[in-house]
Amino acid sequence: MYKGKLFALILMLAHLICNAQHKGNYNQITQDISRQNILTAGNAQIYNPTVQKQIHNVLQPSNILTVDVKALQNVKAANYTAIFNVTQIGATAEETNALMNVKIDSIKLRLKQSGISEKNLAVDVISFIPVYEVEVTKKLFSKTYTEVPKGFELQQNIHIKFTETSQFESILEACAKSEVYNLVKVDYFIEDIQNVYKNLQDQLLVLIKDKKAYYSALGFELSNYNTAIADDKYCYFPKDFYQSYQAYNSISFDVFNKTKGITAAKKQTSYYYQPLTYEQYDVVINPSILEPVVQIGMHIKLVLTPKPKEKLPETVTETKIDHKYYVISPNGTIDVKELNTKK
Repeated sequence: MYKGKLFALILMLAHLICNAQHKGNYNQITQDISRQNILTAGNAQIYNPTVQKQIHNVLQPSNILTVDVKALQNVKAANYTAIFNVTQIGATAEETNALMNVKIDSIKLRLKQSGISEKNLAVDVISFIPVYEVEVTKKLFSKTYTEVPKGFELQQNIHIKFTETSQFESILEACAKSEVYNLVKVDYFIEDIQNVYKNLQDQLLVLIKDKKAYYSALGFELSNYNTAIADDKYCYFPKDFYQSYQAYNSISFDVFNKTKGITAAKKQTSYYYQPLTYEQYDVVINPSILEPVVQIGMHIKLVLTPKPKEKLPETVTETKIDHKYYVISPNGTIDVKELNTKK
């Protein structure tokens, strides 16, 4: 019976370990864990009661109509440029330059073997300066400090263009074997961005037309509304969306050794790509992505307010009074006179 219980316990632990393998190292404080996938999962039940209360907004009826639409397109880069920084020192200017050329030529040769031609590589000279040290000269009653040339330092950036992300591994290997390790950044480039914006615009115009038809079906005569508009477009590159994290838990097995204290494990800072999420967008083109992409978006907002009612001109009735006076003579005759009211 004891063996049976032990076996069952081992199975339970193995099940927990297998389930945990899918979670990964990314952890935050419990209340900060993102539930965006649950919120956008259609009919899936929402388990967070705090979030559940927030997703239902209280509607406020109004005679002001708003058409607010957003579109996003994920675009794979047509080509990339990796930039590496190279620093070389030498006793003389000639020696420094010669050592730098050896590194550059070595990288070019290895890249050529990987299928990246020399025309896809460019060298940008950053600085070439002498390096000084202080020489101390002792005299009888004083010391003199003099700067004297010690050597030279040359810095260059190597720009390497490639078209597939699978080539980047070969580029890293070529640079590492040539003792170049400082990767500055990787730039993404896309072609015909105007065509992407035109595509997004066409998608949004269809949505706006449908939304106006919806308001018309509800009984709103849109010709009786004034329209105000605001629009925006933007383009984000992967470098703008890398975030860092550290493993939340750490375990030290030194606690089992009675002769040693507990040693805290060092938590390494890691980075992950977190692109724009889709819950705020009406249209997402190419939503499923495997690698970092360029995200291009467009936002159009219309506000329709009722036109003021036209005021009819007021009818002014002018009353004209003829002023007259009567003069009666002593003999009884009456004479009618006009009263002159003009000044």
